[in-house]
This record gives sequence, C-alpha cells and structure tokens, in this order.
Amino acid sequence: MGYESVTYTAGRVARVILDRPEYRNAQSSQLLNEVDSAFREAVDDPGVRVIVLSGAGEAFSAGHDLGTPDQVAAREARTGDRQLTEAEDHFGYSWDHFLDMSLRWRDLPKPTIAMVHGWCIFGGWLVSSAMDLIVAAEDARFMTNLLQYFPLPYDVGPRKAKELLFDNRVISGAEAHEMGFVNQVFPAERLEEETMAFAERIAENSSFFLRMAKVAVNNAQDAMGFKTAVTAAHSHYMLSQLSNSQWARMRGRDSERMDGRRRLSAVDRVLNREEEEEPG
Repeated sequence: MGYESVTYTAGRVARVILDRPEYRNAQSSQLLNEVDSAFREAVDDPGVRVIVLSGAGEAFSAGHDLGTPDQVAAREARTGDRQLTEAEDHFGYSWDHFLDMSLRWRDLPKPTIAMVHGWCIFGGWLVSSAMDLIVAAEDARFMTNLLQYFPLPYDVGPRKAKELLFDNRVISGAEAHEMGFVNQVFPAERLEEETMAFAERIAENSSFFLRMAKVAVNNAQDAMGFKTAVTAAHSHYMLSQLSNSQWARMRGRDSERMDGRRRLSAVDRVLNREEEEEPG
C-alpha cells in the first residue's frame, strides 16, 4: 500500500520510519494507522525476519499529536454526526489507537527493534515500549508518564516506575539503559549502523526460533498478569486525564501553545526546570 506518514522498506530487516519530521513525528491517527499497516505488511512478507522502527528528522517521536491540522481534520471526520460525548470519543480513540494497537504490536510474530534518537516523549515512549528491543543514541531524551499503554512496572520494576511517575523528568539514553528500558546505547553518528548490524545478527536465526523465543518471554509476562494490568491501567489513564482537563479549565488554561506547537503542561514544566538548572 502507499504511505504518507511513514516510510516502509522491505528486506530481511524491514524498516518502518515515522515520517512527519515537520512535527517531530507526533503521532496522528494517520501515522499510527500506517505504522499498523506497515507492521502487517512486514509480518505477511516471508522474507522479513526482523522489523526496525525509527523516526525521520531530529526526533524519534515528540509524542501524541495534540492538534496539527491533519489531526484536527481527522478528528472532525471521525466524529462527524455521531452522537458521542467527548469522553466516549476520547476513550474509543485512545483504546483503538494506543492500547489495542500497542498490544497487537507487542505480540507481532517477528522481532521488533525501536531505534531511538532525539526526543522520545510520552507517546514516543509508549510506541517504543511496545517493541521487543530498544537501541538508543546517546543524545536520546526520554520522558514517560501514566500512558494509555502502560507496561512501565514490567519494563523497569515497580519502585523505579513510581520514581519516574512521581518525579517526572528527562531521562538520558544512558540512564534509560541503566534502568533496563533500553538494551544498547551508541553515539548518535553510529546509531543506525550499530542497530542494523544488531538486527542482521538477530535475523541470522530461523524465523520459527525467533517467534517461539518471543512467545515464550511474552507468555511469561502474561502469566504474571501483564495484559490484565496494562488493560486496567488504561482506565487509570483516562481518569487522570479527566482530572487534568478539569484542573486546566478551572485555571483557565489548557495545553500551552509554544513556537506554534502544542505541548502538554507536564512537558513544559520539565523543560522549564531544565532551562533553570542549566549553568550560566
């Protein structure tokens, strides 16, 4: 199929590249749908052994699309004359595009690798966490939160998960590696070379072995309640967002618009804190 928001390249190691660099690969519904289609295409291709997900431009992904013209038009087309409350629409979209898709990507029958550089914020973290492995550049900058797809306690452990949620801040590629979220870290100029070499080594295994190894590990997580916990956490996310929205309205402000882009207030707080702590 043709793609507009992603670039797909087949091969023994298939490439799926988020391709909205003008918006730092913010995740519009079109982008997410195309990623889903590209993954399906890679799975259906018997020549593909491994799938690498990356981002074009200066960032892996700046997170959820909070209101680009494309996303606004897609939302208006989606809602149309449907008799839905705002909460119903938000819940349905979130469930379909973040929870359901992420769980499906997590269980793809072929190994997946997120190749992360630059910003990987909220929705960027969410998508990367659905991949089997994560390789990051030293310049990668991560931020997470209570997200629609929430495997964080399984990825870094319960205490570290609480720390990251309670003290929201920017995490370097090196720190993400230390906490176990990232598998390997390389200088930015070597990231693609090293990631592709890593993927090629994995692809030397038989497809069936790779599938069985992945199923075995995912089944072990599921036996510990992974899918039940992640699915339940989506409701926690929705309730927290409702509260945040009500607080913002009470204070007379919503997501701030800076440099022509929308950003969540939580992101602005962290970035402002970083600027204040810079020497000089």
